[in-house]
Amino acid sequence: MATIRDVANLAGVSSTTVSHVVNKTRFVSEDVRLRVLAAMEELEYRPNALAQSLRKGYTHTIALLLPDSANPFFAELGRAIEMEAFKAGYNLILCNTEADFEKEDVYIDVLMKKQVDGVVFCSVGSRADSFHTLSNSKLPVVVLDRELPGIEMDTVVCDNRQGGYLATRHLLELGHRRIGCIAGPSQVTPSAQRVTGYRAALEEAGVLFDEGLVIRGDFHPEMGLLATRRLLKLKKAPTAIFSCNDMMALGILRAAAEFGASVPGDLSVVGFDDIELASYAIPSLSTICQPKVEMSSTVVKLLLERIANMKLTARRIVLPVSIIVRQSTTGIRVRP
Repeated sequence: MATIRDVANLAGVSSTTVSHVVNKTRFVSEDVRLRVLAAMEELEYRPNALAQSLRKGYTHTIALLLPDSANPFFAELGRAIEMEAFKAGYNLILCNTEADFEKEDVYIDVLMKKQVDGVVFCSVGSRADSFHTLSNSKLPVVVLDRELPGIEMDTVVCDNRQGGYLATRHLLELGHRRIGCIAGPSQVTPSAQRVTGYRAALEEAGVLFDEGLVIRGDFHPEMGLLATRRLLKLKKAPTAIFSCNDMMALGILRAAAEFGASVPGDLSVVGFDDIELASYAIPSLSTICQPKVEMSSTVVKLLLERIANMKLTARRIVLPVSIIVRQSTTGIRVRP
């Protein structure tokens, strides 16, 4: 592999002159510049982009930590963030923590030692350690889809409470009164807020909250399947279920089929996220839409602003959600 000294020898100039041509840091005569460029081409010399970036103080690289890149919601979100970063002239490094706190710690440690310009952080949960580590680092950070009280960091979230409320209100307006809820992991703030919205809608409608109709899940389809089996075996089974994400809602559809219950005739289902698969399910899934494109553009915008000015006051952006009504919900069937 050719070095800068090889180029200098072939062009008949000093290594310093080659550096000035490459980095455009000082005037070099046109004749000398062309000789250097010709030597670089002949030797197939490629300047060390990382070294150049470090001398300038930036690498045009940002990192994205996701808890589960296999989850379509995070996969779609990650793709949108990568596209936004690329448009802004930045490369993206994806770190998948697989919902493992230990792996999250390792990635955070690596990123603090590596030369990335900033980090988009979607944590495994709401554990304070990870937030404090990043908060105390010199890295520009924007937290995505997570919140922790008392941590002063740029944050972009959706209105999860409103999403839970809209999903439940939709089912109530269809006449359902016994509405199950499959929640997410207890350590993840969006899940808790969605359940809070579910309870608020029930209370507003004068429907007594039944703790037996709420089952803790893990955002995976199998948990939606297992939780729905439990709900449908109840002496007084629900006529509708709100799932705190679309992946578990797909498991609900599978369980309903096992029990010979039609969706939406016997059981209405609402999910959360509006992943691409939601519109292809049979029946297509009514769901709460998180604006992934707007989330991505907002998080990248905040991060680039933070990279440019670390002294900015921490900002918290809450984006609105909306309900998309498809085929999986209908009015309650009168049962004999």
